[in-house]
Amino acid sequence: MKKLTPGKTRGLQRCITKNGAVSILALDHRNNLRKSLNPGHPELVKFEDMVNFKSELVSALAPSASAVLLDPEAGAAQCISTGTLPPETGLLVAVDATGYLGPKHNRESVLLRGWSPEKAKKIGADAVKLLVYYHPEADNSQAIETLVAQTAEECAAQDILFVLEPLSYSPDPALPKLGSREKLKVVLQTAERLCAEGVDILKAEFPLDPTESPNESEWCEACASLSEASPVPWVLLSAGVSFETYLSQVSAACRAGASGIAAGRAVWSEAASLQGSKRRDFVTIVARRRLEKLTSLCEALARPVRELLVPVYPEEGWYTDYL
Repeated sequence: MKKLTPGKTRGLQRCITKNGAVSILALDHRNNLRKSLNPGHPELVKFEDMVNFKSELVSALAPSASAVLLDPEAGAAQCISTGTLPPETGLLVAVDATGYLGPKHNRESVLLRGWSPEKAKKIGADAVKLLVYYHPEADNSQAIETLVAQTAEECAAQDILFVLEPLSYSPDPALPKLGSREKLKVVLQTAERLCAEGVDILKAEFPLDPTESPNESEWCEACASLSEASPVPWVLLSAGVSFETYLSQVSAACRAGASGIAAGRAVWSEAASLQGSKRRDFVTIVARRRLEKLTSLCEALARPVRELLVPVYPEEGWYTDYL
Protein backbone atom coordinates (compact mmCIF):
# COMPACT_ATOMS: atom_id res chain seq x y z
CA MET A 1 0.00 0.00 0.00
CA LYS A 2 1.13 3.53 -0.75
CA LYS A 3 0.92 6.27 1.88
CA LEU A 4 -0.51 9.65 0.94
CA THR A 5 0.28 13.04 2.46
CA PRO A 6 -2.65 15.19 3.69
CA GLY A 7 -2.74 17.31 0.52
CA LYS A 8 -2.88 14.30 -1.76
CA THR A 9 -5.38 12.62 0.56
CA ARG A 10 -7.70 15.63 0.36
CA GLY A 11 -7.41 15.64 -3.42
CA LEU A 12 -8.23 11.94 -3.58
CA GLN A 13 -11.26 12.36 -1.32
CA ARG A 14 -12.69 14.90 -3.78
CA CYS A 15 -12.12 12.65 -6.80
CA ILE A 16 -13.78 9.40 -5.69
CA THR A 17 -17.31 8.16 -5.11
CA LYS A 18 -18.76 7.28 -1.72
CA ASN A 19 -17.69 3.68 -2.26
CA GLY A 20 -14.12 4.68 -3.08
CA ALA A 21 -14.34 4.18 -6.84
CA VAL A 22 -13.09 6.61 -9.48
CA SER A 23 -15.39 7.93 -12.21
CA ILE A 24 -13.65 10.60 -14.25
CA LEU A 25 -15.28 12.49 -17.11
CA ALA A 26 -12.36 13.02 -19.51
CA LEU A 27 -12.50 16.27 -21.47
CA ASP A 28 -8.89 17.33 -21.91
CA HIS A 29 -9.00 16.61 -25.65
CA ARG A 30 -7.55 19.27 -27.92
CA ASN A 31 -6.38 18.32 -31.43
CA ASN A 32 -8.70 15.30 -31.52
CA LEU A 33 -11.62 17.47 -30.48
CA ARG A 34 -10.86 20.06 -33.16
CA LYS A 35 -10.95 17.27 -35.76
CA SER A 36 -14.28 16.06 -34.37
CA LEU A 37 -15.85 19.53 -34.32
CA ASN A 38 -14.72 20.31 -37.88
CA PRO A 39 -13.34 17.21 -39.66
CA GLY A 40 -12.67 19.07 -42.89
CA HIS A 41 -10.95 22.10 -41.39
CA PRO A 42 -9.94 21.56 -37.75
CA GLU A 43 -7.73 24.64 -37.93
CA LEU A 44 -10.87 26.78 -38.20
CA VAL A 45 -12.20 25.69 -34.81
CA LYS A 46 -12.07 28.73 -32.55
CA PHE A 47 -11.08 28.97 -28.91
CA GLU A 48 -14.69 29.85 -28.05
CA ASP A 49 -15.95 26.72 -29.85
CA MET A 50 -13.72 24.53 -27.69
CA VAL A 51 -14.66 26.28 -24.46
CA ASN A 52 -18.39 26.25 -25.21
CA PHE A 53 -18.37 22.55 -26.11
CA LYS A 54 -16.53 21.56 -22.96
CA SER A 55 -18.61 23.85 -20.77
CA GLU A 56 -21.84 22.38 -22.12
CA LEU A 57 -20.66 18.84 -21.42
CA VAL A 58 -19.29 19.63 -17.96
CA SER A 59 -22.52 21.36 -16.98
CA ALA A 60 -24.63 18.36 -18.00
CA LEU A 61 -22.34 15.47 -17.07
CA ALA A 62 -20.16 16.48 -14.11
CA PRO A 63 -22.87 15.66 -11.54
CA SER A 64 -22.78 12.06 -12.80
CA ALA A 65 -19.00 11.73 -12.30
CA SER A 66 -16.74 11.87 -9.26
CA ALA A 67 -14.23 14.10 -11.06
CA VAL A 68 -13.61 15.90 -14.35
CA LEU A 69 -10.37 15.97 -16.35
CA LEU A 70 -9.80 19.21 -18.25
CA ASP A 71 -6.93 20.99 -19.96
CA PRO A 72 -5.69 24.50 -19.10
CA GLU A 73 -5.86 25.73 -22.71
CA ALA A 74 -9.63 25.71 -23.19
CA GLY A 75 -11.53 24.30 -20.27
CA ALA A 76 -10.25 24.17 -16.72
CA ALA A 77 -10.14 27.83 -15.71
CA GLN A 78 -13.25 28.69 -17.71
CA CYS A 79 -15.35 25.96 -16.08
CA ILE A 80 -14.16 27.11 -12.65
CA SER A 81 -14.81 30.80 -13.29
CA THR A 82 -18.32 30.29 -14.65
CA GLY A 83 -19.32 27.81 -11.95
CA THR A 84 -19.96 25.17 -14.62
CA LEU A 85 -17.84 22.71 -12.66
CA PRO A 86 -19.72 21.86 -9.44
CA PRO A 87 -17.70 22.69 -6.31
CA GLU A 88 -18.18 19.17 -4.97
CA THR A 89 -16.72 17.54 -8.10
CA GLY A 90 -13.01 16.74 -8.24
CA LEU A 91 -10.81 18.45 -10.82
CA LEU A 92 -7.87 16.92 -12.67
CA VAL A 93 -5.84 19.20 -14.96
CA ALA A 94 -3.51 18.03 -17.73
CA VAL A 95 0.08 19.24 -17.90
CA ASP A 96 0.95 17.56 -21.22
CA ALA A 97 0.96 19.27 -24.60
CA THR A 98 -1.41 17.73 -27.10
CA GLY A 99 0.08 15.22 -29.54
CA TYR A 100 3.75 14.28 -29.70
CA LEU A 101 7.01 15.22 -31.41
CA GLY A 102 9.23 12.97 -33.52
CA PRO A 103 8.33 9.97 -35.72
CA LYS A 104 5.51 7.55 -34.91
CA HIS A 105 7.97 4.83 -33.91
CA ASN A 106 9.89 7.03 -31.42
CA ARG A 107 7.36 9.45 -29.95
CA GLU A 108 8.50 12.34 -27.78
CA SER A 109 6.04 13.49 -25.11
CA VAL A 110 6.31 17.09 -23.94
CA LEU A 111 4.87 19.31 -21.23
CA LEU A 112 2.59 22.19 -22.07
CA ARG A 113 4.68 25.34 -22.29
CA GLY A 114 3.86 27.88 -19.58
CA TRP A 115 2.01 25.38 -17.39
CA SER A 116 3.01 23.24 -14.41
CA PRO A 117 1.77 21.24 -11.41
CA GLU A 118 2.36 24.35 -9.32
CA LYS A 119 -0.04 26.39 -11.45
CA ALA A 120 -2.58 23.58 -11.47
CA LYS A 121 -2.48 23.56 -7.68
CA LYS A 122 -2.93 27.34 -7.59
CA ILE A 123 -6.21 27.21 -9.54
CA GLY A 124 -7.58 24.58 -7.18
CA ALA A 125 -6.92 21.33 -9.04
CA ASP A 126 -7.07 18.13 -7.00
CA ALA A 127 -4.80 16.18 -9.33
CA VAL A 128 -2.39 16.57 -12.23
CA LYS A 129 -2.53 14.31 -15.28
CA LEU A 130 0.42 13.62 -17.56
CA LEU A 131 0.07 11.71 -20.84
CA VAL A 132 3.19 10.04 -22.24
CA TYR A 133 3.81 7.79 -25.22
CA TYR A 134 5.95 4.93 -24.02
CA HIS A 135 7.47 1.65 -25.09
CA PRO A 136 10.16 0.07 -22.86
CA GLU A 137 12.31 -0.74 -25.91
CA ALA A 138 11.99 2.60 -27.70
CA ASP A 139 15.14 4.67 -28.13
CA ASN A 140 13.75 7.44 -25.94
CA SER A 141 12.32 5.27 -23.15
CA GLN A 142 14.82 6.65 -20.65
CA ALA A 143 13.84 10.22 -21.51
CA ILE A 144 10.18 9.41 -20.90
CA GLU A 145 11.02 7.76 -17.58
CA THR A 146 12.93 10.90 -16.59
CA LEU A 147 9.98 13.12 -17.57
CA VAL A 148 7.63 11.03 -15.42
CA ALA A 149 10.03 11.13 -12.47
CA GLN A 150 10.47 14.90 -12.73
CA THR A 151 6.70 15.46 -12.89
CA ALA A 152 6.24 13.17 -9.88
CA GLU A 153 8.76 15.26 -7.94
CA GLU A 154 6.94 18.49 -8.84
CA CYS A 155 3.60 17.01 -7.79
CA ALA A 156 5.11 15.86 -4.50
CA ALA A 157 6.49 19.35 -3.88
CA GLN A 158 3.01 20.80 -4.45
CA ASP A 159 1.30 17.99 -2.50
CA ILE A 160 -1.03 17.27 -5.41
CA LEU A 161 -2.10 13.87 -6.77
CA PHE A 162 -0.24 12.62 -9.83
CA VAL A 163 -2.23 10.65 -12.43
CA LEU A 164 -0.16 9.10 -15.21
CA GLU A 165 -1.57 8.12 -18.62
CA PRO A 166 0.93 6.07 -20.65
CA LEU A 167 -0.04 5.11 -24.19
CA SER A 168 1.76 2.27 -25.96
CA TYR A 169 2.89 2.24 -29.58
CA SER A 170 5.08 0.19 -31.94
CA PRO A 171 8.76 1.23 -31.99
CA ASP A 172 9.22 -0.72 -35.23
CA PRO A 173 8.64 1.46 -38.33
CA ALA A 174 7.59 -1.68 -40.23
CA LEU A 175 4.76 -2.44 -37.77
CA PRO A 176 2.01 0.22 -37.59
CA LYS A 177 0.66 -1.06 -34.26
CA LEU A 178 1.30 -3.63 -31.56
CA GLY A 179 -0.33 -7.02 -31.71
CA SER A 180 -2.66 -7.93 -28.87
CA ARG A 181 -0.20 -10.14 -26.94
CA GLU A 182 2.65 -7.68 -27.43
CA LYS A 183 0.41 -4.87 -26.23
CA LEU A 184 -0.36 -6.79 -23.05
CA LYS A 185 3.35 -7.27 -22.41
CA VAL A 186 4.07 -3.57 -22.93
CA VAL A 187 1.16 -2.38 -20.78
CA LEU A 188 2.28 -4.60 -17.90
CA GLN A 189 5.93 -3.55 -18.18
CA THR A 190 4.88 0.09 -18.35
CA ALA A 191 2.86 -0.17 -15.14
CA GLU A 192 5.80 -1.79 -13.36
CA ARG A 193 8.42 0.67 -14.60
CA LEU A 194 6.63 4.00 -14.60
CA CYS A 195 4.48 3.59 -11.49
CA ALA A 196 7.18 2.28 -9.19
CA GLU A 197 7.56 5.63 -7.41
CA GLY A 198 5.79 8.98 -7.41
CA VAL A 199 2.69 8.06 -9.43
CA ASP A 200 -0.55 7.90 -7.43
CA ILE A 201 -3.07 6.63 -10.00
CA LEU A 202 -2.51 4.92 -13.34
CA LYS A 203 -4.85 5.88 -16.17
CA ALA A 204 -4.39 2.76 -18.27
CA GLU A 205 -5.39 1.68 -21.74
CA PHE A 206 -7.17 -1.63 -22.17
CA PRO A 207 -4.34 -4.21 -22.05
CA LEU A 208 -5.47 -6.17 -25.12
CA ASP A 209 -6.65 -5.31 -28.63
CA PRO A 210 -10.36 -6.29 -28.41
CA THR A 211 -10.54 -6.89 -32.16
CA GLU A 212 -7.73 -9.48 -31.98
CA SER A 213 -8.73 -10.83 -28.57
CA PRO A 214 -12.56 -10.78 -28.39
CA ASN A 215 -12.85 -13.41 -25.64
CA GLU A 216 -14.02 -11.66 -22.48
CA SER A 217 -12.52 -14.31 -20.19
CA GLU A 218 -9.18 -13.41 -21.76
CA TRP A 219 -9.96 -9.76 -21.01
CA CYS A 220 -10.41 -10.57 -17.32
CA GLU A 221 -7.09 -12.44 -17.20
CA ALA A 222 -5.25 -9.55 -18.83
CA CYS A 223 -6.83 -6.98 -16.50
CA ALA A 224 -6.02 -9.13 -13.47
CA SER A 225 -2.40 -9.22 -14.65
CA LEU A 226 -2.43 -5.43 -14.86
CA SER A 227 -3.82 -5.21 -11.32
CA GLU A 228 -0.90 -7.35 -10.15
CA ALA A 229 1.66 -5.35 -12.12
CA SER A 230 0.52 -1.90 -11.02
CA PRO A 231 1.62 -0.82 -7.54
CA VAL A 232 -1.07 1.89 -7.54
CA PRO A 233 -4.81 1.94 -8.34
CA TRP A 234 -5.58 1.96 -12.05
CA VAL A 235 -8.55 3.28 -14.00
CA LEU A 236 -9.53 2.41 -17.56
CA LEU A 237 -9.51 5.05 -20.28
CA SER A 238 -11.96 4.73 -23.16
CA ALA A 239 -9.59 5.33 -26.11
CA GLY A 240 -12.39 6.24 -28.51
CA VAL A 241 -14.10 2.82 -28.60
CA SER A 242 -17.88 2.58 -28.78
CA PHE A 243 -19.88 2.88 -25.59
CA GLU A 244 -21.02 -0.75 -25.77
CA THR A 245 -17.44 -2.00 -26.13
CA TYR A 246 -16.22 0.26 -23.35
CA LEU A 247 -19.00 -0.87 -21.01
CA SER A 248 -17.91 -4.49 -21.48
CA GLN A 249 -14.26 -3.53 -20.97
CA VAL A 250 -15.08 -1.64 -17.76
CA SER A 251 -17.01 -4.61 -16.39
CA ALA A 252 -14.07 -6.94 -17.05
CA ALA A 253 -11.54 -4.45 -15.70
CA CYS A 254 -13.39 -3.70 -12.46
CA ARG A 255 -14.06 -7.37 -11.79
CA ALA A 256 -10.32 -7.91 -12.16
CA GLY A 257 -9.17 -5.15 -9.81
CA ALA A 258 -9.49 -1.81 -11.60
CA SER A 259 -10.58 1.11 -9.42
CA GLY A 260 -12.74 2.87 -11.99
CA ILE A 261 -12.77 4.79 -15.24
CA ALA A 262 -11.63 7.86 -17.12
CA ALA A 263 -14.37 8.02 -19.75
CA GLY A 264 -14.09 10.34 -22.71
CA ARG A 265 -15.32 9.89 -26.25
CA ALA A 266 -17.14 6.62 -25.47
CA VAL A 267 -19.57 8.80 -23.53
CA TRP A 268 -19.83 11.97 -25.61
CA SER A 269 -18.21 11.57 -29.05
CA GLU A 270 -21.42 11.96 -31.10
CA ALA A 271 -22.09 15.34 -29.50
CA ALA A 272 -19.20 16.91 -31.44
CA SER A 273 -21.04 16.45 -34.75
CA LEU A 274 -24.32 17.90 -33.45
CA GLN A 275 -25.47 21.49 -33.00
CA GLY A 276 -28.00 23.43 -30.93
CA SER A 277 -30.90 21.50 -29.44
CA LYS A 278 -29.77 18.20 -31.00
CA ARG A 279 -26.45 18.42 -29.16
CA ARG A 280 -28.15 19.50 -25.96
CA ASP A 281 -30.62 16.62 -26.10
CA PHE A 282 -27.90 14.08 -26.81
CA VAL A 283 -25.69 15.31 -23.96
CA THR A 284 -28.45 15.61 -21.36
CA ILE A 285 -30.16 12.33 -22.25
CA VAL A 286 -27.88 9.83 -24.00
CA ALA A 287 -24.44 10.88 -22.73
CA ARG A 288 -25.70 11.44 -19.19
CA ARG A 289 -27.37 8.03 -19.14
CA ARG A 290 -24.13 6.43 -20.36
CA LEU A 291 -22.01 8.08 -17.67
CA GLU A 292 -24.51 7.25 -14.94
CA LYS A 293 -24.43 3.61 -16.01
CA LEU A 294 -20.63 3.55 -15.96
CA THR A 295 -20.46 5.23 -12.57
CA SER A 296 -22.96 2.79 -11.10
CA LEU A 297 -20.98 -0.11 -12.51
CA CYS A 298 -17.80 1.22 -10.88
CA GLU A 299 -19.61 1.77 -7.58
CA ALA A 300 -20.69 -1.86 -7.63
CA LEU A 301 -17.57 -3.60 -8.97
CA ALA A 302 -14.45 -1.42 -8.73
CA ARG A 303 -11.69 -2.00 -6.21
CA PRO A 304 -11.83 0.92 -3.75
CA VAL A 305 -8.72 3.09 -4.00
CA ARG A 306 -8.46 3.04 -0.21
CA GLU A 307 -7.21 -0.54 -0.45
CA LEU A 308 -4.02 0.73 -2.11
CA LEU A 309 -3.72 4.37 -1.02
CA VAL A 310 -3.58 5.00 2.73
CA PRO A 311 -3.41 8.44 4.40
CA VAL A 312 -0.43 9.23 6.59
CA TYR A 313 -1.59 10.13 10.09
CA PRO A 314 0.19 13.38 11.12
CA GLU A 315 1.96 13.27 14.45
CA GLU A 316 2.11 16.17 16.90
CA GLY A 317 3.98 19.14 15.42
CA TRP A 318 3.85 17.73 11.89
CA TYR A 319 3.25 21.14 10.36
CA THR A 320 6.57 22.68 11.33
CA ASP A 321 8.60 20.90 8.63
CA TYR A 322 5.80 19.80 6.31
CA LEU A 323 7.11 19.37 2.75
